[in-house]
Amino acid sequence: MTRYIALIDGKRGAYGVAFPDCPGCTAMGKSLDEALANARAALFEWIDDAAADDNIPEARTVEAAREDSEVAKAIRKGAALAVVPLIRESGRPKRANLSLDAGLLDAIDEAAAAAGLTRSAFLASAAREKILAG
Repeated sequence: MTRYIALIDGKRGAYGVAFPDCPGCTAMGKSLDEALANARAALFEWIDDAAADDNIPEARTVEAAREDSEVAKAIRKGAALAVVPLIRESGRPKRANLSLDAGLLDAIDEAAAAAGLTRSAFLASAAREKILAG
């Protein structure tokens, strides 16, 4: 999983997010949570487009981003740094052997059935949500 640095600025009711490593990739939201959720979606689409041209930028570390003069300037002006995870699915399943408590596995199977999902799809969905929530 890759993590991209984002700059968040704005005020209550109008937040903006930009990705220094992905020029032109921006998002907005009325709340910080909404702005970050929109930023994850925008980053996924931006990277998907970049991948079509085989031109995916390398994600910098927080330390490296802070050394960038433009990022440092944005921070001095009040922007906050955030780390946004990017999960790029390959489209090919990979088998994994997991050990879970029997009671938890029963609860997973029940919840998966109620959602109309397989156990694998349910666990993948739950893991994706947890990872993206930070």
